[in-house]
Amino acid sequence: MNAGLIVAAGKSERMGPTADKAFLNLGSKPVIAYSVIAYERCPDIDTIVLVVRKDRVDAARAMAKIYGCAKVLKVVAGGASRQVSVANGLDVVGDETRIVSVHDGARPCVTPQLISETIAVARKHGSGVAAYKITDTVKHVERGVKVTRTMDRSKLWAVQTPQTFKFEILSKAYEFVKKKKLSVTDDAQAVESIDGEVRLVPAPLSNMKITCPDDLVLATILLGL
Repeated sequence: MNAGLIVAAGKSERMGPTADKAFLNLGSKPVIAYSVIAYERCPDIDTIVLVVRKDRVDAARAMAKIYGCAKVLKVVAGGASRQVSVANGLDVVGDETRIVSVHDGARPCVTPQLISETIAVARKHGSGVAAYKITDTVKHVERGVKVTRTMDRSKLWAVQTPQTFKFEILSKAYEFVKKKKLSVTDDAQAVESIDGEVRLVPAPLSNMKITCPDDLVLATILLGL
């Protein structure tokens, strides 16, 4: 069985200290709804777990029902960090899960096709992480705004979600992270911590993340709302 784990429990200071960007209006739906619908429509996803703020659990259940997302079987509360939220979701996906696809609920432009592509790569190699090759020149800044050096962009990729893995690999990685009290910013880094292989899946720039108010405008255009 393949599970989708959609995480939307974080805070965004750039949206305002009290804003929950996953539940901001984007067209006629909350931001998170677009990701949930994409996973619902993906033929390679069997079940969906939503991880949201504690005070949004009931709202997330209602949202899934309103939009006919029957694959959403569990909604759980997240934690103080992304890695805690993912770990909370992994605890409830079920032992029968073989592949788990973790997605940031603030990326509303994800498509069922991209989800399936990451699953196909993960099935073959153990991991399939959406990413795009960086084309801009990237500068390293040690502090302030003074450039320290120019990075070799030919070796740089910007990682997105979905980040999809064989369940046993991701579970092992998060158990290790917890045991060693490590801090990771994404699932790929957790797998890297156990020397696991992380395979990238080329993804479009349109698979953007909502981080500031202007992103809502751009997402509206990309989704044709």
